[in-house]
Amino acid sequence: MPEGIEVEYYRQTALRALNREIRLVGTVDQNYLRDGHSLIDIKNLLEGNTFEFTNRRGKLLVLSVSNGMSIGLRFGMTGRLLVDGVSAIETLEYSSTKNEPKWDRFSLKFSDGGTLSIRDPRRLGAVQINPDIEVLGVDLYEVTISSLLKALGGSSRALKTCLMDQSKIAGLGNLLTDEILWRSSIDPRRAANSLAYDEQKRLAYHIRQTVKQLTKLGGSHTGKLQAHRVTGGLCPKDGEPLERYTIGGRTTYSCPLHQI
Repeated sequence: MPEGIEVEYYRQTALRALNREIRLVGTVDQNYLRDGHSLIDIKNLLEGNTFEFTNRRGKLLVLSVSNGMSIGLRFGMTGRLLVDGVSAIETLEYSSTKNEPKWDRFSLKFSDGGTLSIRDPRRLGAVQINPDIEVLGVDLYEVTISSLLKALGGSSRALKTCLMDQSKIAGLGNLLTDEILWRSSIDPRRAANSLAYDEQKRLAYHIRQTVKQLTKLGGSHTGKLQAHRVTGGLCPKDGEPLERYTIGGRTTYSCPLHQI
């Protein structure tokens, strides 16, 4: 599933789409349209214009258009960005290993013959006109101890729920959050307001380090915990059987021995 790391790869891929005239918007899946917009609105926004620069906040990729507008791309659970038929990610964790053009939910053609598309088997992504990035929290690459404290905000909600709240920290998904809390030795079920200051500092450190390391390794699925997130999985740190449960509807794995 695309988390903030994967969407950063997509942003880098989108650099290849800059300054190329958009000749035709070919496909916009009805499920992808948001805020009452239509295919005609998307065509009027893009055709005859160019993308000038890219931006990203969390899992939202924003492409600025030469007419002063912007378009936001969301990738849901299984969406990949392709430019000229090439994606930074060949397959996503927990998605199909097939690569079917019939899954292109948003596509356009450039005047030079190239293309840009979102290939999404489950149709859970979205296309937005002029998305408001300010409704999103601090980006996962920019978390500091002060921004983390603001995000937790004295909440009594489960810590994992707070970390995955995109209005608080943008870009942390299920895999990254489990990995970060495992490295931080903190139980995901603890109330966010129960953390001592040294635990908060440790958590902020591991958010930064985990995001940095997994970006270099190839994505949110490359953490040390990932291969053990299975029934009967053992903690890779101390060999203890991992606990499996849900928080906020999301499957969660943690070690009962060292995550307290």
